[in-house]
Amino acid sequence: MDPNEGRVMMTAQELATAGSVAACDTSEDYEVHCHGRVIADRNGCPHQNPAPAGFGPSQLRNAYKITGMGSSATTVAVVEAYGYANAEADLATYRQQFGLAACTTANGCFRKVNQDGGTTFPEFNISWAVETALDLQMVSAICRNCKLLLVEANTNAWSDIAAAVQRAAAMGAHVVNNSYGGDEYAGSEYEYAYNYPSIAIVASTGDFGYGLGVEFPSSTSYVTAVGGTTLTAASNTRGWTETVWSGAGSGCSALFDKPSWQHDTGCPMRMVADVAAVGDPNTGVAVYGPVDETTAAWLVLGGTSVSAPIISGAYGVNGGTVHGSQDPYLHTSNLFDIKTGFTGFCEPAYFCNGGVGYDGPTGLGTPNGVAAF
Repeated sequence: MDPNEGRVMMTAQELATAGSVAACDTSEDYEVHCHGRVIADRNGCPHQNPAPAGFGPSQLRNAYKITGMGSSATTVAVVEAYGYANAEADLATYRQQFGLAACTTANGCFRKVNQDGGTTFPEFNISWAVETALDLQMVSAICRNCKLLLVEANTNAWSDIAAAVQRAAAMGAHVVNNSYGGDEYAGSEYEYAYNYPSIAIVASTGDFGYGLGVEFPSSTSYVTAVGGTTLTAASNTRGWTETVWSGAGSGCSALFDKPSWQHDTGCPMRMVADVAAVGDPNTGVAVYGPVDETTAAWLVLGGTSVSAPIISGAYGVNGGTVHGSQDPYLHTSNLFDIKTGFTGFCEPAYFCNGGVGYDGPTGLGTPNGVAAF
């Protein structure tokens, strides 16, 4: 397919509300789409801000009580589709703006490869380039000292994406972030590519709320599945409130068995999600990302493509022994339980409603420090 197909555009319904728009095309059932959402103007174009708007690193780290900076001994990989020549330069602008140390090829902090491990990169795609900027910058916001590995798949076909995940693992990544998803049946044959018990494999759950079924790879128990919240500053002890974001994906897998560490009773199979972080575009994050192949601007993004790299960053800061997606279930006291909000109408109610303890849209909750990861 033309790599510029699926460029950021709005449906008639979205134009009527003039809110956010999906960064990646979601019309191809048998291809992978990213889970970013961009605040857009009434013409359907990403709204460009003259300065950062949305949450920055200090706010995110404060909201989730993250104090550690991580270590340069830890590598967080982000798996993306297509090419983005200015990834390092746009990352540099973000990090400089927020007072983060430089992370460059020259100082050994940043590395970019294709799915074969080489340096001949795929053609540019604006949608996936925005997604890439988001992922790199959210990991940076949480794990300031982590090394970053960007692996660019040739296309958004499942076979290429799976090869890129395997490349990240082969190159020594300690955490692999996957801010994308697709049809559970189409993706399931590539489950093997996510089976790395000693690596934290993180995946976003999607931005369509409840009712359309779960997406792969978040539906495999090999990954930590990350839902989304609405995050708001507040005058309470924590300083913040969170509710379920209405777009957070959740549900019961049709294919994958329930892992032994998951104990909800309404879903006999794997239940999504495990944990969450901010995903609502209306309480979104600042990203310096591309508006075309040569130009970048300050954007505001949301979606579970924000929440997933926040959790990947938390795994990076912790830097401890990874037990796979069961880690949060072993440390529930180190999570903020999200008790309110909903994504639709469902039975059992916890499939799409926040509540005490486990619920589908936010799992066990959001980070309260990094001990749960």
